[in-house]
Amino acid sequence: MKRGIGPFFKDVQREAKHISWPTRQESLRLTNTVLGVSLLIVFILFGLSWFIEVIFKMLKVL
Repeated sequence: MKRGIGPFFKDVQREAKHISWPTRQESLRLTNTVLGVSLLIVFILFGLSWFIEVIFKMLKVL
């Protein structure tokens, strides 16, 4: 079972040739999607944080 490190790297090279890499356009589209969703989550969390802060301030006044 132990064949050494040389055959391992040859197997890695052979398997890497089978990988279907995304095109530049696909990479840019997916990157923009991730950034957009991340910004959306940031705004949602900011809004929730602000809303909870307002609620606690109102409760403190009462």
